[in-house]
Amino acid sequence: MLINNSDKIVIKLGSTTAVDKNGKFKKKWVTSLIKDIKKHGSRKNFVIVSSGAIALGQKYLKIKKKKIKLEMSQAIAAVGQIHLSGEFQKLFDKFKVKSGQILISPDDTEQRRRAINVKRTFDNLFKLKAIPVVNENDTTATVEIKYGDNDRLAARVAQIIGADTLIILSDIDGLYDKSKKIVKSVKDVDKKIYSLVDKNINEYGSGGISTKLDAAKICINSGCHMFIANGKKNYPISKMLKYKKYTHFVPKISSLDARKKWIISSLNSNGLIYIDDGAAKALINGKSLLAAGVTKIVGSFDKGENVLILDKSENQLARGLASFNSMEIDKIKGKQSKEIEKILGYFSKSEIIHKDDMVKL
Repeated sequence: MLINNSDKIVIKLGSTTAVDKNGKFKKKWVTSLIKDIKKHGSRKNFVIVSSGAIALGQKYLKIKKKKIKLEMSQAIAAVGQIHLSGEFQKLFDKFKVKSGQILISPDDTEQRRRAINVKRTFDNLFKLKAIPVVNENDTTATVEIKYGDNDRLAARVAQIIGADTLIILSDIDGLYDKSKKIVKSVKDVDKKIYSLVDKNINEYGSGGISTKLDAAKICINSGCHMFIANGKKNYPISKMLKYKKYTHFVPKISSLDARKKWIISSLNSNGLIYIDDGAAKALINGKSLLAAGVTKIVGSFDKGENVLILDKSENQLARGLASFNSMEIDKIKGKQSKEIEKILGYFSKSEIIHKDDMVKL
């Protein structure tokens, strides 16, 4: 199956998979999931996007209301989030698996610069061999709590990190057609697919199949395969692989093409970076752009903005996302990487534009 050939896999856990109907964290089930990850995750990078903070908060605070005002939901989420992350950490520690928590708000995924910073945080956690556990920042979000957007959040995370696969584990086997049979494969999330939506929602979660289809639209346009599968039973990944009971949303383009499309989606570059012959040759060979190869900066731009890279003959070589702002690059142009910290007073990275944030023209 595709999961065996995936390098980056995002697993989204719904409220009903991570938390039982009594508002208790499902330790045995999550333990089985961690065992599944260890079994199938050799040399792979996993991300867990988990719902359940509000459910755990309600349990701890002994609040049984199903309909709660937004402001109170945010406070309950603040209480529940610390319990949710603590439960995950205890179980990961038991299996000697490193983990880290990332709370994400809509601006973190929708604003280009912040999205780049989020991606680098994930990349560094992967380097540390740690599994990121992600949740919506419910304490500051507004629409997210109301509509239960962790499905779309998981898709955005998958898009940003360039994941190969997103698995949404829910309380259903997949998307059902009108005759209640599982739709095995979907290549386009159109009106016909949306017509299959069942609008019933569960007690703790605030979304349904509709938000999963929204997530699928993001994935298939980002080069990421998405699966909806049943996560009610222990060892959900193993069972998914064994019984092949799921709905598979097939991407329209590769993840690399999707990232290139995202990088060059801005018609106008915010600035120009001129480079020497050595740097030009390195770029052609797929290397990152270092400060030593930069000769001139034109225009004013901020970190994360789209810039055009040119050689001394004004040939357009590439377009990419700057790791520093224009003033900083002007100060360190022509310098060796080891000199950056002394010049700027801090050191974040050695690349002016990383190869993963660059598209050759």
